[in-house]
Amino acid sequence: MTDSKVQNQPADYVPAKVWSPKNNYGGTFGSINRPVSGARFEKELPVGKHPLQLYSQGTPNGQKITIMLEELLAAGHPGAEYDAWLIDIFKGAQFGSGFVGINPNGKIPALVDHSTDPVTRVFESGSILVHLAERFGAFLPTEGRARTETFNWLMWQMGSAPFVGGGLGHFYAYAPLKIEYAIDRYAMETKRQLHVLDTHLATHEFLAGDQYTIADMAVWPWYPGSLYGVYNTHEFLAVEEYTHLLRWYRAIATRPAVARGRVVNRVAGEPGTFLRERHDAKDFESIQQGE
Repeated sequence: MTDSKVQNQPADYVPAKVWSPKNNYGGTFGSINRPVSGARFEKELPVGKHPLQLYSQGTPNGQKITIMLEELLAAGHPGAEYDAWLIDIFKGAQFGSGFVGINPNGKIPALVDHSTDPVTRVFESGSILVHLAERFGAFLPTEGRARTETFNWLMWQMGSAPFVGGGLGHFYAYAPLKIEYAIDRYAMETKRQLHVLDTHLATHEFLAGDQYTIADMAVWPWYPGSLYGVYNTHEFLAVEEYTHLLRWYRAIATRPAVARGRVVNRVAGEPGTFLRERHDAKDFESIQQGE
């Protein structure tokens, strides 16, 4: 039975028997989204001086990796020095041949590890976190239960975040028209996810227990980072009511490595809140001076 209060938008829309794309859907990403994969233009990627070459943008998924790299450096792993090259997804830079050669899915972030012969390409943020954790023996517990719990929450984040970004974030912030049903649907699911985290963190210091791990680095930029940041939905979702989640979030925010990692490959913001590219630790001095 159809709810008479829920109307099609537009009112005369009926799905076709077989879907076909329109020329331009409008909205922030309407001009670059296509139903096919692969490179759209030829462009080689730059390579810097460090073993780890990151190609990314400072979105929630991108922040996971730069936070991890900065944490590794802070923990005394000089081999984690890296170059972070900006891939501007708003301009379609992720569809260049060099980037697609690393990640055939055409999504940031992507990493090339030049410490191996031949070099190792790593794509998908969760895979990159695991690769780095295992290479340096850090932020991934070795004890069985703690290791499994870390993977539990890492996989939870990767499976849940599309509802926040592709769902709520898209329809609330980026879609060319506001669709109440879509926004309500994804707001409800995002609230449920926030409650999952808040309930768990009421009795755990970190997601995997008493250890700070790659699971925390994966979840932190999204919950509630993206809701305060890129999507600006924190008031709409009443994020402040999740007190245990916010305790955890604010504690991690005080970590110097997190403060550095969260600004890398960002393209805009207040002075001191973004660093388009990072090739040396001294690069952070420029944003501290408001340059």
